[in-house]
Amino acid sequence: MAEKAAEESAKASPSSGEKQLTRRKQELDYWKRNAARLRTRNLGTGLLIGACSVSYTILSVKQERVLEELDDEARVHIMRGPRTGANS
Repeated sequence: MAEKAAEESAKASPSSGEKQLTRRKQELDYWKRNAARLRTRNLGTGLLIGACSVSYTILSVKQERVLEELDDEARVHIMRGPRTGANS
């Protein structure tokens, strides 16, 4: 009888190694079930970040061109001199 009681108590409380193994199996099952969803989410996030960086680059280049055009116009006006009633 003492052997049965010891055997039952051993079955009731798994060792820390068995607990860790069970936990890792559960984690692996979770990742297997959700891998496709996570992959899709990661792909969407990557595309969003890429689109934002491309848009930012295009807008900054356009802004740089506009500023260069404004600088060119300002140089022309400075070279012409001030507009007064006598030289307009």
